[in-house]
Amino acid sequence: MLRAMTRPSLWDDLTWRGLVHQATSPDLAEKLDTDFLTIYIGFDPTADSLHIGSLLQLTTMRRLQLAGHRVLGLIGGGTGLIGDPSGRDSERVLLDDGTLERNSAALRAQIESFFDGPSEGVGSVGLVDNAHWLRELRVTDFLRDVGKLFSVNEMIRKESVRARLEGRDQGISYTEFSYMLLQAYDFLHLYDEEGCTLQVGGSDQWGNITEGIDLIRRLRGGQAYGFTSPLVTLPSGAKVGKSDAGGQIWLDPRKTSPYAFYQSWYRSDDQLVGVYLRFFTFLGRDEIEALERSTAEAPDKRIAQQALAEQLTALVHGEDEMLRAKRAAEVLFTADIASLDEELLLSVFSDAPSLEQDRAAIENGAFDVAAALAATGLVKSISEGRRAISQGGAYVNNQKVASDETVGVGNLLHNRFLVLRRGKRDFALVQFVS
Repeated sequence: MLRAMTRPSLWDDLTWRGLVHQATSPDLAEKLDTDFLTIYIGFDPTADSLHIGSLLQLTTMRRLQLAGHRVLGLIGGGTGLIGDPSGRDSERVLLDDGTLERNSAALRAQIESFFDGPSEGVGSVGLVDNAHWLRELRVTDFLRDVGKLFSVNEMIRKESVRARLEGRDQGISYTEFSYMLLQAYDFLHLYDEEGCTLQVGGSDQWGNITEGIDLIRRLRGGQAYGFTSPLVTLPSGAKVGKSDAGGQIWLDPRKTSPYAFYQSWYRSDDQLVGVYLRFFTFLGRDEIEALERSTAEAPDKRIAQQALAEQLTALVHGEDEMLRAKRAAEVLFTADIASLDEELLLSVFSDAPSLEQDRAAIENGAFDVAAALAATGLVKSISEGRRAISQGGAYVNNQKVASDETVGVGNLLHNRFLVLRRGKRDFALVQFVS
């Protein structure tokens, strides 16, 4: 049963990375370092893509898998019908069956693409969907056999429930209140069917995890474990993944392009970049601590942020997409921007102001750069645009434009785009249409 371990131990590494927020037993460290465990982490199919809050659980699963444990990703196709109240201050919008099935299928594909490994045994990865057992439950049997073991007094003391009951008009519905019982039953089912003895999740799942452990003890007399990781937060303190946190970063490239994904990490706050390197990357301790020192000594060089962006973009989107995103970032302020392919060019400027112009305007030499600067909002007026040009502060395709210069068809990127820039960092994209 014992496995040869390298140093640092798995538990030491998880702890150093800040990934252990709470643990249910002091014995867990030794069990993770010396035993072969089956471990599960749940994913909520409320959207058709995982986001960077979920990425922390994916990378934690991978660390556990690489240490030789068997990991199960649980897709909440059953509990998704109910909605987890944890970390929320309002009732979830209930999803219909079709949406839930599409979301579950999308999450399954994302999780499968993240892992390599056998489906059974040491270092294996599996996927399960709790719809397969929860939808078969008889209500009366469930309430009689499981519900009777839960104390309402204890349940309302859980953070996920208490936060909804204190000082809020809406409260919590019985539907969401019952979520805790269903997640506990998931743990019991996986204990029985898969030999699963450890559940891992974000810190907002602590109450749900401990109820599952208690249910296994009461009904089976078995010992199960749990540990939680901190929630990923923005510099503002808002939880990543909350719909009102803003600027959601998805793992699906159709929802967040690889370039935007790369840039989101490159723009990481100096105070958070070290945390993110520990949380998400598989760099070693010496490498991460050296990058943290680089931030302290020369924050303007953003060495740690670049390493973070490269590591995570390659991890999620592959090496080729990482190199394309890196290349785009390198040429963003140079004339080499003309070398970007059309797809990447549009991705780079997807959030920039844009303007459509009749192609005839540039074909007959009537294109007015100052007017375009004003129309895109880079300046407040045409006269201000003219001043910017005369003062050397206006650029077309990152080349300074002079007052007497004519911009024509030969300047177009991919025969239909111009990139305007005002000053150092304000961009807009002009597209010419027939």
